Amino acid sequence: MLVIHGIGGQRADFAEPLIRGVNREVKRLGADASAIAWQPVYWDDLLVPRQQAYLKRALKEGRLNYQRLRQFVVSALGDAGAYRQRPSGMVAGAQSGRTYERLHARIREQLSGLYHGPLSERPLPLVLMAHSFGGHILSNYVWDSQQTPDRTLSAFERMHWLAGFITFGCNIPLFTFAVDKPVPIRFPATRLPARFKEKARWLNFYDPDDVLGWPLKPVSPAYARSVDADIRLQVGGVVGGWTPAAHLLYWRDRRFARHVAEFLATFVS
Repeated sequence: MLVIHGIGGQRADFAEPLIRGVNREVKRLGADASAIAWQPVYWDDLLVPRQQAYLKRALKEGRLNYQRLRQFVVSALGDAGAYRQRPSGMVAGAQSGRTYERLHARIREQLSGLYHGPLSERPLPLVLMAHSFGGHILSNYVWDSQQTPDRTLSAFERMHWLAGFITFGCNIPLFTFAVDKPVPIRFPATRLPARFKEKARWLNFYDPDDVLGWPLKPVSPAYARSVDADIRLQVGGVVGGWTPAAHLLYWRDRRFARHVAEFLATFVS
């Protein structure tokens, strides 16, 4: 399991509530939670120093209102602006930037750590989980791995064992408008063994109140074929759960954790 966060201020332990919740639900289903190796990908630290340095200068030199909101804007929109898309089937004509390369290097490092660490270099089914803008990032990473594979990496690290993609609060559709016929990653992986390929799923979860989370199947016919299900799910409780704040509530939602666990249990039961 490789899980990545989206834009905005994040902590290094961002995935802990989700990991605990999913493992608990896996055990409740009678499956072996210890068979799941989790690897979070934390990347907010790549951009925070520059964002905070600018904020400090701007707030010192200018009389600006809504300072806390401005901090969020710099963090959230600053993340998206710093990450520049490579030319690809997703968004043609965009430019590659240093942050793009550094962030993808971070993903590659974490994948390598997972493969050479907990997996002991055994190729096993790989499931990606991505929140919000993280779905766009991982989609680009997989796309690059499929289009220009690094032959120095193992088949696992080249995404040949990709058996699951779970996107939640996903805004990939917002980055597809530059092309007439957006093309998604190849899913499931073409070289995935047949016994796993029949279980492979791309599941996209969105809360109807989450204005940053969108269905993926309507993007294009190609997406409609690749995505197994757009799942409408009310996350959170009374406080925030019925507002756009739902975008931040998937991480601790038991119903979401249960859906994820039910999918994972098909591999570890």
